[in-house]
Amino acid sequence: MSILVYIRNVGGKIKKQSLELSAYAKAMGEATDLPVVGLVIGEMDSAEMEKLGKYGISKVLNAGDARYNKRVNRVYTKVVEQAVMQVDARYILFPDNAQGKAIAPRLSARLKAGFIPQVLDLPSSYEPFIVSKRAFSGKAIANVKASTQRIILTPMLNSFGLKEAPTTIQIELFAPEIDEPQSRLEIISKETNAEGVQLADADIVVSGGRGLRSAENFGLLEELSETLGAATACSRPVADDGWRPADEHVGQTGKMIAPNIYFAIGISGAIQHVAGVSGAKCIVAINSDAEAPIFDVADYGLVGDALTIVPQLNELFKKHMAENK
Repeated sequence: MSILVYIRNVGGKIKKQSLELSAYAKAMGEATDLPVVGLVIGEMDSAEMEKLGKYGISKVLNAGDARYNKRVNRVYTKVVEQAVMQVDARYILFPDNAQGKAIAPRLSARLKAGFIPQVLDLPSSYEPFIVSKRAFSGKAIANVKASTQRIILTPMLNSFGLKEAPTTIQIELFAPEIDEPQSRLEIISKETNAEGVQLADADIVVSGGRGLRSAENFGLLEELSETLGAATACSRPVADDGWRPADEHVGQTGKMIAPNIYFAIGISGAIQHVAGVSGAKCIVAINSDAEAPIFDVADYGLVGDALTIVPQLNELFKKHMAENK
């Protein structure tokens, strides 16, 4: 038996979340005496896959056929299923992101496997299997028990951290028996923002809401993000109004993130927004309304005009960084 880790392939590169997932799986492997196997679907250089060995992956199955470069979730589900059977995986790990949410439930149904999303920590017990997960939009923690033969988990970003456990890695070509991938949806073109830090990988996120009063004022947040090496984000009303790109929208109906530090600037703190950022280790709120709900969940709060406070904060951070070079 083994532990199988789904490695997210983004243009032939491995993202931070997959490295953290590998380290999480390695810790499970040490507790259960099971080897950890990674699965990469699509083309990827061997040098890139070898990075996984630094975080405890001992073997990588690479379904490297170029036809898998275009993701079709129902086809990917079948690829993972065959990988599960090949390595007799007891535990299957996916990232807790859009891709994991699309594939893991499908696989759960096909394998009749237990599925536990939004996992917060390592299992507290393996026999019986018990693990903690986020519940009620992050307002509570549930201890969940699974008794199925196979168990699928989606640990949340930053729930475990990047912990190195170097091991010798073996890369093996994997050729699943899958019909030619066909999608019901044809993607004609795709535009991505390659500049700056991506939300899914960011340790610090600077996010703005309607309290910034105009799209032009988001330039202040971009300057702060550049200083801190942070990603930028926004609330849903901002994205709906077209002030910021839709892919920056964080919240229950947008991207769920868990950075080390989350700056909520001019954001009231509606429950749908808080649900998407409740995994943040530290929340810093800036709002002119002292009664704004965001202060109920913030670790640090500043009451005042964001247009005045943000530039001052930016200068203080620049000064601190210059003094500590």
